[in-house]
This record gives sequence, C-alpha cells and structure tokens, in this order.
Amino acid sequence: MQYTTIYASPLGAITLASDGAALTGLWFQGQKYEARGLDREHAARSLPVFDVARRWLDIYFSGAAPDFTPPLRFYGTAFQQAVWRLLTDIPYGETSSYGALARRLAAAQGRERVSARAVGGAVGKNPISIIVPCHRVLGADGALTGYAGGLDRKTALLRLEAGG
Repeated sequence: MQYTTIYASPLGAITLASDGAALTGLWFQGQKYEARGLDREHAARSLPVFDVARRWLDIYFSGAAPDFTPPLRFYGTAFQQAVWRLLTDIPYGETSSYGALARRLAAAQGRERVSARAVGGAVGKNPISIIVPCHRVLGADGALTGYAGGLDRKTALLRLEAGG
C-alpha cells in the first residue's frame, strides 16, 4: 500500500508519497509526471517518514542546506535509479550538467560512454524532486533546461540555494 500527504511549499502544493517506510515520491501538484509510479489505490496518512520529509523541506525552504536526508526508496529501471543516485551527490548550491552526469555514470559502470540524452530522460522522470535535486542539472552551456516542475520553479530553487 502507498500513502500520500500534502506539503504547502512557497512554490505551490507538493504531494509526498511513501510505501510506509521510505519516501517514494515528491511532486509539485500539476507537474509533468506527477504521481508517476503511485498506485491508483493509495491513502492519505500521517507517517513518521512524512514528518522527516516535512522537516527537511522546512529547513530547505528557509534557505539552509538540510544536514540529513529522509529515507528514500526509488522505483524505476536500474538505469534510472543509477542516475537518481548520482543526483543526490550534487551539493546544495552547486550545479552539474547532463554530460557531466553521463561521464560519471559511464566511469562508475566501467563503460566507454553513456548518452547524455538518456541521462536527461532519467533526470526528467526523477520521482523525488528537490530532495533528489534534479533542479541542479543544467544544459552543457549552463542554460536552464527542462524541469518537470516548470522552469519558473527551477529558477526559484536555484536562487534559493544561491542565497537569494
């Protein structure tokens, strides 16, 4: 069974999802791929993992870098999960590019190369926004590129992390 709750963020309502033990989803309401992977049958519930995620989000939206991560569980292909784990390594206030992530993934997997486009597809389907910071990924030239929550939110999250 999956469970959900709503978090009121300064950038709009966020749906949190859990399998009862770990956070499995975090989506801005109305974003692309919202609730992707969420069972049709789920229930609103108060859970300890939601309390931890709310505390994390409160700290984050106050403009500080949380010093903990709620328990996370990824549901996706092995490739997607590998990309999402790489996202968690991008430090607060810093950015990376799809190409840089592709090179890191190729090195980690002992491969000659991994497609930056494939990495971008996995980044775009990240089910745990903000905490798994897909908003920190930019185009090769530093340009803001797609964000499932919208480029306005991506800009706001990057500004927040930059201190203003």
